[in-house]
Amino acid sequence: MIPQLMIVTGLSGSGMSSAMNVFEDLGYFCVDNLPVQLIPSFVHLFEVKDSGITRAALSVNIREGEFLRDFPRLIVQLKSRDDLETTVIFLEASDAALQRRYSETRRPHPLGQPFLSGGSEGDTRVPEAICEERERLAPVRKLADVTIDTSEHTVHTLRSWLKVRFTPENIARQTEITVLSFGFKYGIPLDADLLFDVRFLPNPHFIPELRDLTGNDAPVVEFLEKSEEAAETTQRFNDLLDYLMPLYQREGKSYVTVAIGCTGGKHRSVALANALGRHLMQGGYHARTVHRDVRK
Repeated sequence: MIPQLMIVTGLSGSGMSSAMNVFEDLGYFCVDNLPVQLIPSFVHLFEVKDSGITRAALSVNIREGEFLRDFPRLIVQLKSRDDLETTVIFLEASDAALQRRYSETRRPHPLGQPFLSGGSEGDTRVPEAICEERERLAPVRKLADVTIDTSEHTVHTLRSWLKVRFTPENIARQTEITVLSFGFKYGIPLDADLLFDVRFLPNPHFIPELRDLTGNDAPVVEFLEKSEEAAETTQRFNDLLDYLMPLYQREGKSYVTVAIGCTGGKHRSVALANALGRHLMQGGYHARTVHRDVRK
Protein backbone atom coordinates (compact mmCIF):
# COMPACT_ATOMS: atom_id res chain seq x y z
CA MET A 1 0.00 0.00 0.00
CA ILE A 2 1.33 3.43 -0.95
CA PRO A 3 1.74 5.71 2.11
CA GLN A 4 -0.81 8.51 2.31
CA LEU A 5 -0.06 12.09 3.34
CA MET A 6 -2.88 14.56 3.95
CA ILE A 7 -1.88 18.23 4.14
CA VAL A 8 -4.57 20.44 5.65
CA THR A 9 -4.37 24.19 5.09
CA GLY A 10 -6.69 27.10 4.41
CA LEU A 11 -8.09 30.31 5.81
CA SER A 12 -7.75 30.99 9.51
CA GLY A 13 -11.02 30.16 11.25
CA SER A 14 -12.21 27.82 8.51
CA GLY A 15 -12.00 24.64 10.60
CA MET A 16 -8.49 23.25 10.20
CA SER A 17 -8.30 22.13 13.83
CA SER A 18 -11.61 20.27 13.48
CA ALA A 19 -10.33 18.57 10.34
CA MET A 20 -7.16 17.43 12.09
CA ASN A 21 -9.23 15.98 14.94
CA VAL A 22 -11.12 13.88 12.38
CA PHE A 23 -7.93 12.51 10.84
CA GLU A 24 -6.64 11.65 14.30
CA ASP A 25 -9.86 9.71 14.99
CA LEU A 26 -9.37 7.88 11.69
CA GLY A 27 -5.97 6.62 12.81
CA TYR A 28 -3.73 9.05 10.93
CA PHE A 29 -0.50 10.15 12.55
CA CYS A 30 -1.18 13.86 13.02
CA VAL A 31 1.03 16.91 13.50
CA ASP A 32 -0.40 20.42 13.82
CA ASN A 33 1.32 23.53 12.50
CA LEU A 34 4.42 21.79 11.21
CA PRO A 35 6.95 24.26 9.74
CA VAL A 36 7.18 23.82 5.98
CA GLN A 37 10.93 23.26 6.16
CA LEU A 38 10.36 20.17 8.34
CA ILE A 39 7.87 18.46 6.04
CA PRO A 40 10.57 16.66 3.97
CA SER A 41 12.12 15.31 7.18
CA PHE A 42 8.72 14.15 8.36
CA VAL A 43 7.99 12.43 5.03
CA HIS A 44 11.21 10.49 5.52
CA LEU A 45 9.45 8.65 8.38
CA PHE A 46 7.38 6.80 5.77
CA GLU A 47 10.61 5.22 4.55
CA VAL A 48 11.62 4.02 8.03
CA LYS A 49 10.08 0.58 8.44
CA ASP A 50 10.16 0.66 12.23
CA SER A 51 8.12 3.89 12.32
CA GLY A 52 4.90 2.04 11.47
CA ILE A 53 3.55 5.19 9.82
CA THR A 54 1.58 4.58 6.62
CA ARG A 55 -0.99 7.39 6.91
CA ALA A 56 -0.29 10.89 8.20
CA ALA A 57 -1.99 14.27 8.28
CA LEU A 58 -0.22 17.60 8.69
CA SER A 59 -1.63 21.08 9.09
CA VAL A 60 0.20 24.18 7.90
CA ASN A 61 -1.07 27.74 7.94
CA ILE A 62 -0.16 31.33 7.33
CA ARG A 63 1.20 31.74 10.86
CA GLU A 64 4.26 29.77 9.72
CA GLY A 65 6.67 32.41 8.46
CA GLU A 66 8.05 30.67 5.34
CA PHE A 67 4.75 29.06 4.38
CA LEU A 68 3.82 31.19 1.37
CA ARG A 69 7.30 31.15 -0.09
CA ASP A 70 8.15 27.44 0.26
CA PHE A 71 4.84 25.59 0.25
CA PRO A 72 4.05 25.61 -3.53
CA ARG A 73 7.51 24.32 -4.43
CA LEU A 74 7.32 21.59 -1.79
CA ILE A 75 3.92 20.38 -2.96
CA VAL A 76 5.15 20.03 -6.53
CA GLN A 77 8.04 17.90 -5.25
CA LEU A 78 5.81 15.68 -3.12
CA LYS A 79 3.28 15.09 -5.87
CA SER A 80 6.00 14.07 -8.29
CA ARG A 81 6.86 11.06 -6.11
CA ASP A 82 5.55 7.64 -7.12
CA ASP A 83 6.02 6.19 -3.65
CA LEU A 84 3.75 8.65 -1.82
CA GLU A 85 0.13 9.71 -2.26
CA THR A 86 -0.14 13.38 -1.27
CA THR A 87 -3.51 15.13 -0.94
CA VAL A 88 -3.83 18.84 -0.22
CA ILE A 89 -7.06 19.88 1.50
CA PHE A 90 -7.89 23.59 1.50
CA LEU A 91 -10.57 24.86 3.88
CA GLU A 92 -12.27 28.19 3.34
CA ALA A 93 -15.44 30.04 4.32
CA SER A 94 -17.30 33.21 3.41
CA ASP A 95 -16.19 36.53 4.86
CA ALA A 96 -19.42 36.73 6.87
CA ALA A 97 -18.92 33.26 8.38
CA LEU A 98 -15.30 33.96 9.31
CA GLN A 99 -16.17 37.33 10.85
CA ARG A 100 -18.91 35.69 12.91
CA ARG A 101 -16.53 33.00 14.18
CA TYR A 102 -13.90 35.53 15.20
CA SER A 103 -16.56 37.60 16.93
CA GLU A 104 -17.83 34.56 18.85
CA THR A 105 -14.39 33.35 19.94
CA ARG A 106 -12.93 36.84 20.49
CA ARG A 107 -9.61 35.57 19.15
CA PRO A 108 -7.38 37.87 17.07
CA HIS A 109 -6.86 37.12 13.41
CA PRO A 110 -3.24 36.03 12.73
CA LEU A 111 -2.80 38.82 10.19
CA GLY A 112 -3.65 41.24 12.96
CA GLN A 113 -0.30 40.40 14.56
CA PRO A 114 2.65 42.72 13.85
CA PHE A 115 5.09 39.97 12.82
CA LEU A 116 2.79 38.90 9.97
CA SER A 117 1.04 42.10 8.97
CA GLY A 118 4.23 44.15 8.92
CA GLY A 119 2.64 46.88 10.97
CA SER A 120 3.69 48.29 14.29
CA GLU A 121 0.35 47.63 15.92
CA GLY A 122 -1.42 44.28 16.12
CA ASP A 123 -4.88 45.77 15.68
CA THR A 124 -5.70 45.02 12.03
CA ARG A 125 -9.48 44.84 11.73
CA VAL A 126 -10.81 41.34 11.12
CA PRO A 127 -12.56 42.08 7.77
CA GLU A 128 -9.37 43.59 6.38
CA ALA A 129 -7.28 40.71 7.71
CA ILE A 130 -9.60 38.11 6.15
CA CYS A 131 -9.40 39.87 2.77
CA GLU A 132 -5.61 40.07 2.96
CA GLU A 133 -5.26 36.41 3.92
CA ARG A 134 -7.57 35.30 1.11
CA GLU A 135 -5.41 37.15 -1.40
CA ARG A 136 -2.17 35.76 -0.02
CA LEU A 137 -3.45 32.18 -0.04
CA ALA A 138 -4.85 32.29 -3.58
CA PRO A 139 -1.78 30.49 -5.04
CA VAL A 140 -1.99 27.83 -2.33
CA ARG A 141 -5.70 27.30 -3.01
CA LYS A 142 -4.93 26.52 -6.66
CA LEU A 143 -2.73 23.61 -5.53
CA ALA A 144 -5.51 21.95 -3.51
CA ASP A 145 -6.90 18.56 -4.49
CA VAL A 146 -9.97 19.12 -2.31
CA THR A 147 -11.47 22.52 -1.46
CA ILE A 148 -14.10 22.62 1.27
CA ASP A 149 -16.32 25.62 1.97
CA THR A 150 -17.23 25.39 5.66
CA SER A 151 -19.53 28.44 5.74
CA GLU A 152 -22.67 26.40 6.40
CA HIS A 153 -20.99 23.71 8.45
CA THR A 154 -21.04 23.34 12.20
CA VAL A 155 -18.18 21.51 13.92
CA HIS A 156 -20.36 18.39 13.94
CA THR A 157 -21.49 18.48 10.30
CA LEU A 158 -17.94 19.19 9.10
CA ARG A 159 -16.70 16.26 11.14
CA SER A 160 -19.34 13.97 9.64
CA TRP A 161 -18.58 15.09 6.08
CA LEU A 162 -14.85 14.59 6.48
CA LYS A 163 -15.25 11.14 8.03
CA VAL A 164 -17.46 9.98 5.16
CA ARG A 165 -15.09 11.48 2.57
CA PHE A 166 -11.75 10.32 3.99
CA THR A 167 -12.32 7.12 5.97
CA PRO A 168 -10.09 4.48 4.34
CA GLU A 169 -12.12 1.73 2.72
CA ASN A 170 -10.36 -0.94 4.75
CA ILE A 171 -11.34 0.63 8.11
CA ALA A 172 -14.72 -0.24 9.59
CA ARG A 173 -16.62 2.79 10.79
CA GLN A 174 -17.46 1.55 14.23
CA THR A 175 -19.24 3.72 16.76
CA GLU A 176 -18.18 3.49 20.40
CA ILE A 177 -21.30 3.23 22.57
CA THR A 178 -21.45 3.93 26.30
CA VAL A 179 -24.56 2.79 28.18
CA LEU A 180 -24.63 4.88 31.34
CA SER A 181 -26.88 4.32 34.35
CA PHE A 182 -27.47 7.29 36.65
CA GLY A 183 -29.70 8.67 39.39
CA PHE A 184 -31.81 11.74 38.70
CA LYS A 185 -31.27 12.88 42.29
CA TYR A 186 -27.57 13.33 41.46
CA GLY A 187 -28.11 15.22 38.22
CA ILE A 188 -28.58 14.44 34.54
CA PRO A 189 -25.41 13.51 32.59
CA LEU A 190 -24.67 16.43 30.27
CA ASP A 191 -22.96 14.35 27.60
CA ALA A 192 -25.92 12.02 26.95
CA ASP A 193 -26.99 11.64 23.31
CA LEU A 194 -30.04 9.56 24.30
CA LEU A 195 -31.68 9.70 27.71
CA PHE A 196 -34.26 7.22 29.01
CA ASP A 197 -36.22 7.67 32.26
CA VAL A 198 -37.22 4.38 33.94
CA ARG A 199 -38.62 5.78 37.19
CA PHE A 200 -42.03 4.38 36.22
CA LEU A 201 -40.84 0.79 36.79
CA PRO A 202 -41.36 -1.04 40.12
CA ASN A 203 -38.73 0.17 42.59
CA PRO A 204 -36.64 -2.47 44.41
CA HIS A 205 -35.70 0.19 46.94
CA PHE A 206 -38.98 -0.40 48.72
CA ILE A 207 -38.30 -4.13 49.13
CA PRO A 208 -36.30 -4.42 52.37
CA GLU A 209 -34.22 -7.39 51.28
CA LEU A 210 -33.32 -5.65 47.98
CA ARG A 211 -32.67 -2.14 49.25
CA ASP A 212 -28.94 -2.59 49.89
CA LEU A 213 -28.35 -4.48 46.64
CA THR A 214 -27.91 -3.03 43.15
CA GLY A 215 -29.05 -3.83 39.65
CA ASN A 216 -25.88 -5.88 39.29
CA ASP A 217 -27.23 -8.41 41.78
CA ALA A 218 -29.34 -11.38 40.68
CA PRO A 219 -32.21 -10.85 43.17
CA VAL A 220 -32.82 -7.33 41.82
CA VAL A 221 -32.68 -8.55 38.22
CA GLU A 222 -35.11 -11.36 39.02
CA PHE A 223 -37.46 -8.90 40.74
CA LEU A 224 -37.56 -6.69 37.65
CA GLU A 225 -37.88 -9.60 35.24
CA LYS A 226 -41.16 -10.47 36.94
CA SER A 227 -42.54 -7.09 35.86
CA GLU A 228 -44.22 -7.04 32.44
CA GLU A 229 -43.48 -3.32 32.19
CA ALA A 230 -39.75 -3.89 32.69
CA ALA A 231 -39.59 -6.63 30.06
CA GLU A 232 -41.62 -4.57 27.59
CA THR A 233 -39.53 -1.46 28.25
CA THR A 234 -36.28 -3.32 27.72
CA GLN A 235 -37.51 -4.76 24.42
CA ARG A 236 -38.71 -1.38 23.15
CA PHE A 237 -35.42 0.29 24.10
CA ASN A 238 -33.52 -2.48 22.30
CA ASP A 239 -35.66 -2.03 19.19
CA LEU A 240 -35.07 1.73 19.23
CA LEU A 241 -31.30 1.31 19.55
CA ASP A 242 -31.30 -1.26 16.74
CA TYR A 243 -32.92 1.39 14.56
CA LEU A 244 -30.82 4.39 15.65
CA MET A 245 -27.28 3.01 15.84
CA PRO A 246 -26.87 2.38 12.10
CA LEU A 247 -28.04 5.96 11.51
CA TYR A 248 -25.45 7.31 13.94
CA GLN A 249 -22.80 5.26 12.17
CA ARG A 250 -23.93 6.53 8.79
CA GLU A 251 -23.44 10.09 10.00
CA GLY A 252 -19.92 9.23 11.16
CA LYS A 253 -20.58 9.73 14.87
CA SER A 254 -17.67 8.18 16.74
CA TYR A 255 -19.19 8.14 20.22
CA VAL A 256 -22.76 7.71 21.47
CA THR A 257 -23.80 7.84 25.11
CA VAL A 258 -27.10 6.20 26.05
CA ALA A 259 -28.15 7.28 29.56
CA ILE A 260 -30.67 5.30 31.62
CA GLY A 261 -31.94 7.06 34.73
CA CYS A 262 -33.91 6.09 37.82
CA THR A 263 -34.27 7.91 41.12
CA GLY A 264 -31.02 6.90 42.82
CA GLY A 265 -29.16 5.22 39.97
CA LYS A 266 -28.77 2.02 41.94
CA HIS A 267 -31.41 -0.54 40.95
CA ARG A 268 -33.65 -0.09 37.90
CA SER A 269 -31.31 1.96 35.72
CA VAL A 270 -28.39 -0.37 36.45
CA ALA A 271 -30.30 -3.52 35.54
CA LEU A 272 -31.64 -2.03 32.30
CA ALA A 273 -28.29 -0.54 31.34
CA ASN A 274 -26.71 -3.98 31.71
CA ALA A 275 -29.44 -5.51 29.53
CA LEU A 276 -29.05 -2.87 26.82
CA GLY A 277 -25.27 -3.17 26.88
CA ARG A 278 -25.46 -6.94 26.41
CA HIS A 279 -27.93 -6.52 23.55
CA LEU A 280 -25.64 -4.07 21.75
CA MET A 281 -22.62 -6.32 22.21
CA GLN A 282 -24.56 -9.26 20.81
CA GLY A 283 -25.43 -7.05 17.84
CA GLY A 284 -21.75 -6.56 17.06
CA TYR A 285 -21.36 -3.04 18.45
CA HIS A 286 -18.51 -1.78 20.62
CA ALA A 287 -20.45 -1.09 23.81
CA ARG A 288 -19.42 -0.59 27.41
CA THR A 289 -21.64 -0.19 30.44
CA VAL A 290 -20.90 2.37 33.17
CA HIS A 291 -22.82 2.80 36.44
CA ARG A 292 -22.19 6.36 37.51
CA ASP A 293 -23.99 6.36 40.83
CA VAL A 294 -23.43 2.88 42.18
CA ARG A 295 -21.48 3.45 45.37
CA LYS A 296 -19.00 0.71 46.15
